[in-house]
Amino acid sequence: MLHIILTLNLFSSFFLCGLIWTIQLVHYPTFHHIDKTRFSRHIAFHGFRISLIVIPAMIIELVTSTALVLISIPFFNFHFAGLIAVIAIWITTFFVQVPLHNSLSQQRSKYLIRKLIRTNWLRTAFWTFKSLLGIAILFLLVP
Repeated sequence: MLHIILTLNLFSSFFLCGLIWTIQLVHYPTFHHIDKTRFSRHIAFHGFRISLIVIPAMIIELVTSTALVLISIPFFNFHFAGLIAVIAIWITTFFVQVPLHNSLSQQRSKYLIRKLIRTNWLRTAFWTFKSLLGIAILFLLVP
C-alpha cells in the first residue's frame, strides 16, 4: 500500500510542478495580450478549465503527502518537508492566487496581472522543491 501512496504522491507532485511552470512561463504572461473585451470571459474560462485539472491533482497530493507523514518511517523528514510545502501551496493558492483571479475577473488590470505572475513564483518554488524531494527519494530507493 505504501508503494501506491508514494507513486500517487510523486506523480501528482511532478505533474503539478510541470503544470505550474507552464502556467508561470507561458499561460499567465499571455494575460497581458488578451484585449479588454474578451478578458473577463477568458479569466472565467481559465478558472473553470484549470480547476478541472488542478483540484483533483492537488487533493491527491495533499492526501498522499499527509498519509506518507503518518505511515512512512523511511524518509520521514523528506515527507514532512513535502507536506509543509503542500500546505504552503494550498495557502498561497486559496489566499493569494484565487483572490487575484477573482479580482481579474471583474477588471483587466496590468498591475493585478503582474502581481499574479509575481506571487505565483511562490507556488512555482514550492512545487519545484516538493518535486526535488521526490527525486531525492527516488534516488535513495533505487540502488
